[in-house]
Amino acid sequence: MTYSSLLPQLESIARRAGAVIMEVYGQDFAVTNKADNSPVTEADQKAEAIILPELARLTPAIPIIAEEEVAAGRIPEIPDRTFWLVDPLDGTKEFIKRNGEFTVNIGLIENGQPSLGVVFAPALGLLWSGAGAGTATVVDETGQRRPIACRAPPKEGAVVVTSRSHNNPETLTRWLSALQAPSLAYAGSSLKFCKVAEGLADYYPRFGPTCEWDIAAAHAVLLAAGGVVESFQGQPMAYGKPKFLNADFLAKRYAS
Repeated sequence: MTYSSLLPQLESIARRAGAVIMEVYGQDFAVTNKADNSPVTEADQKAEAIILPELARLTPAIPIIAEEEVAAGRIPEIPDRTFWLVDPLDGTKEFIKRNGEFTVNIGLIENGQPSLGVVFAPALGLLWSGAGAGTATVVDETGQRRPIACRAPPKEGAVVVTSRSHNNPETLTRWLSALQAPSLAYAGSSLKFCKVAEGLADYYPRFGPTCEWDIAAAHAVLLAAGGVVESFQGQPMAYGKPKFLNADFLAKRYAS
């Protein structure tokens, strides 16, 4: 089955989840910590409560791995390696800081790789999606949709995007030393992948743990824009790993 026809419905679901997130964002809200000491808010939970039943309605046979469900110990079996990965509010720390750099992430995994994804930044009014090579688009705050693609990194002055809240400055500095006069840009959540996908940045090196639901949707967008996510040894990122944990990785334009 080809699932790319689901993109319009997934975009609608992401926007509905984003609307609930923005309702909470405009109020005072409580912050609690999960067992892994990561923060969670009412917005995370309300957004996931919108997304999960909609995905189950669209594709009842496909299991859903969602961040808050996993935190609660509810992890379905994924026997055929086709499953949804959902982060209802990626960038909870950015949400708490109220800087607008958080996203709703919905991605589909097939055979260990993202086949389609939607990333919505409700505070910015931007939505990225993709379902295969050459299909990546962004919809701006006016509702205009345009195609996007990674750019060829310049030999000098490459833009490297890194996290606002999760950074390893010493390791990053060592990695940057291999580039000629790079410049740094900062962004939260999946926005870093989207900047590479749009050609606004050239590299996103990540040093430190992430979970598969953090990156799957944006990885799909990046793949659709001509990019790749791989280890620093050049191995492609795979999904369905134990505990859904990722090692360090590099997001960039695909080098043929």
